[in-house]
Amino acid sequence: MSDNVRIAPHNARHIPAEVKGRLRELREKAVQVYRRLLEVYGEPDWRPHYPPLEELIITTLAQNSTDHNALMAYRRLRERFPTWEAVMTAPTEEVIEAVRSAGLANQKGPRIQAILRKVWEEQGNFDLSFLDELSTEEAEAWLTSIKGVGQKTASIVLLFCFKRPTFPVDTHVSRVTKRLGLAPERATPRQIRALWESLVPPEWYYPLHLNLIRHGRQVCRARQPLCERCVLQDLCDYYGARRKLE
Repeated sequence: MSDNVRIAPHNARHIPAEVKGRLRELREKAVQVYRRLLEVYGEPDWRPHYPPLEELIITTLAQNSTDHNALMAYRRLRERFPTWEAVMTAPTEEVIEAVRSAGLANQKGPRIQAILRKVWEEQGNFDLSFLDELSTEEAEAWLTSIKGVGQKTASIVLLFCFKRPTFPVDTHVSRVTKRLGLAPERATPRQIRALWESLVPPEWYYPLHLNLIRHGRQVCRARQPLCERCVLQDLCDYYGARRKLE
């Protein structure tokens, strides 16, 4: 596998210079990470989590929030407004109040209305299925042209809803990747995405993304990581450094 992953041109320029000469070595580590996490957490079923527009809005609500609070805010939004048109045309203050449980409601309320306006103005409906007719790069560019929609949010929508070869990077994926030594400590989410997309084949993106998140939540936690329980100990630079200090 490791010799068959081709680096897409759009990724090559984002790979951190510090690791460009180590890609073969890092691929071998990435293979082990994928296989061990698969043994622990299993193969996630590929399913659309929500229809594309709903996924986009829920992911927007989840920014700097928990999944629980984002889903609570989404349910309240749908209970308060019977249609997406009603959300789009409502006074912004009412949308803000409906999504307050997600946090940063003063930003997220207007973002949701901006998303709905863009879809309505360009498509005449609230259906994002047209993205399936675009290339992955075109679809991502369309999504990220909306203020407040970044690469992570766009990647989640494209991967989860359209099975596109994008690798979303959230705080858990970023932390685990850096601790393993696959990415430099200062690597940006875009650089980490480029690395994973260059290290493993596209059919691994979905299960690996979800399993890295599970591992980050349950074991490789931001505070007090449970290194003694980790199946990646011998692969982990962070764990190796800790052992030397003991």
